[in-house]
Amino acid sequence: MSADQRDIRMSDADRESVIARLNTAVSEGRLTMAEFEERVDGVLRARTYGEVEPFVADLPAAALPAVAPTDTAVELRSHAGQIRRSGRWAVPRKLVVRSRAGIVKLDFREAVLTQRVVEIELATQAGNTVIVLPKGATADLDRLSTTAGTVFCRVPSFPEPGGTAPHLVISGSSAAGSVVVRYPFRLGRWTW
Repeated sequence: MSADQRDIRMSDADRESVIARLNTAVSEGRLTMAEFEERVDGVLRARTYGEVEPFVADLPAAALPAVAPTDTAVELRSHAGQIRRSGRWAVPRKLVVRSRAGIVKLDFREAVLTQRVVEIELATQAGNTVIVLPKGATADLDRLSTTAGTVFCRVPSFPEPGGTAPHLVISGSSAAGSVVVRYPFRLGRWTW
């Protein structure tokens, strides 16, 4: 990377790309969860490409983005199975979920969000979808259509003016199933 590039400010999409690279390193066993968490925190605080270099310098060569990548969506698919995301995971700007006769559970309580607004496009049939948000987060389900199913939104639909909590915009369709958006339940010391 040239000296000129090191001083260029990173976009949110650039940070997402670096976090995805760190996520891959964890899944390959190159980083421990403690190292991953420390590096993600550093990447989220970084302003320029040069500030991010130390967090990926010891990983296999994959160039830092020279320009902001296009806004691509991440797609999750399942047929008669489960889609689960929980713990610390990198959330893309847009998530497309396609599930037939399955269970979808997206837990955002510990997720790494590099942007405040996340789009989720559902295309689910004959299954249940549960989305768990951290306290204070909001979700807009006005663009979600249902056929022979139910939708329960147990969180506020509109963010606070000037707020910084995550806001999900959920669209698409759900047929013959249920969609539940909620905060975590707590019973004694257990939270789910």
